[in-house]
Amino acid sequence: MPARTPAGSIALWRSDTGRTSASADRCPHRGMRLSHGFVRGEALNCIYHGWSYGQTGSCVRIPAHPGLTPPESIRVATYAVEEADGVIWVAVGQPSAETPRFEGLTPLRSLTFRASVAAIEASAGAKATAEGLLNLQKLRLLLAPQDDDQTLVHVLLQESSDPSDRISASRAADALRRLAEDLQRKGIA
Repeated sequence: MPARTPAGSIALWRSDTGRTSASADRCPHRGMRLSHGFVRGEALNCIYHGWSYGQTGSCVRIPAHPGLTPPESIRVATYAVEEADGVIWVAVGQPSAETPRFEGLTPLRSLTFRASVAAIEASAGAKATAEGLLNLQKLRLLLAPQDDDQTLVHVLLQESSDPSDRISASRAADALRRLAEDLQRKGIA
């Protein structure tokens, strides 16, 4: 699946054995987005010509040349990935801190707000923690700024929440998104 980081677009994928990986989102062969590709075994395959890339980024297979061992120079950039408490963290470069833990919380959904963190905080009437966690009544929002006016928001709930709690939290997150985007458009925050 495609994902965004401060360094740009990446392809986030999980191998057949369950290992999560993050690769640059462009195949070095023809530039097709790898996030449009598919996973087969322990490799991410480009949808265009089927070139396969392992979790270290090296090309492991070129279907048009089945007997060829691809040169080590054919590779995609990869990023360090850690999965903790249901959240996937990608480090662009060296991780600068320990991965935050959100014990007792479970991810519900992710949304892109076309609003800055400041506009989201103003809309919510609360400030995010240093880890980017905005604590509201029954939900927590993990804020990941993308640009000056765009923020990726991961909605987290208590693990014990029931279906009605999840529906309410999803609606509350949508309402907050609309309010924050309205503040952003008006230049209030």
